[in-house]
Amino acid sequence: MGIFFNRNESQASASRAQVVSFLNQKGGVGKTTMTFNSAHALAKQGHKVLCIDLDPQANLSLLFDIDRTQSEKFHIHHLMVNSVRELKPLHVPALIEDVLETQNGVDLLPAGQELSGFELTVAGVSIPRQLILKRFLEKSGLLDRYDYIVIDAPPTLGLLVVNILCASQGVIVPFRPDEFSRKGLSHFHDALNDIAEMGITESPRVLAHIPNLVDTRRKQEEDDLLRIENELKEISPQSKMMSPFMNRVGLVKGQAQKKSVFDYNSKEYTELQEQFGDIAHLIDQWGKERRNEHFAN
Repeated sequence: MGIFFNRNESQASASRAQVVSFLNQKGGVGKTTMTFNSAHALAKQGHKVLCIDLDPQANLSLLFDIDRTQSEKFHIHHLMVNSVRELKPLHVPALIEDVLETQNGVDLLPAGQELSGFELTVAGVSIPRQLILKRFLEKSGLLDRYDYIVIDAPPTLGLLVVNILCASQGVIVPFRPDEFSRKGLSHFHDALNDIAEMGITESPRVLAHIPNLVDTRRKQEEDDLLRIENELKEISPQSKMMSPFMNRVGLVKGQAQKKSVFDYNSKEYTELQEQFGDIAHLIDQWGKERRNEHFAN
């Protein structure tokens, strides 16, 4: 079998969906929570949104209350493997509709533990291994079904992340204001330059950096944030520095209850809803610019 998309779906190169990934090689920066709530903010604004969980830890999937790590059900790893003809012996009878989940108007392609072996699985293929995800999205018809595809990336700079960078047109980088994040951000921008130098696809644009889990009561944290902001002005002058997300109980509570901040009517969530609304607005403005450029050409 091994067919992963319906043959009557459009495979036109002129795609409608814009692909945005949330990325940071350092763990513990709240990247998954950012992805989850930003996707729901886009849906709240009327957009059709698909989330793809490409982290073997599958935390985004767990926020959707989906656990494929202890299950024999198919997930995104199987769909990507199915998209590579050379891997036919590993193909499984999985269609996208078999894998797709929905919560509050947001669709999800969940992750599973097999993603941790992705690099080894595709090691022997002759096609560009960096473009497997990009080609999967193009062949599957998903680009024609959604306004935005939002990807949660693992905290590494391995082959999975390279695939994500090659498949994305935009990147958002949450970070914590500390010395470890400062070094990690520098490595991340080096990786972006490597993508550009490969010349096999367009390098994604960094849309924004987002200070997250900030506690300005700590003087050192305030100093680190200012230092990082100044360095990023040199490294990535076109990207926006979003207003800091404070270390709020509301985000932790929402994560524990597997709810987005938009599921609450309490005033304590108003500021968070506005901040995630700002991220969605930033993404949408950028998406509209890209679509206008496409039609102009």
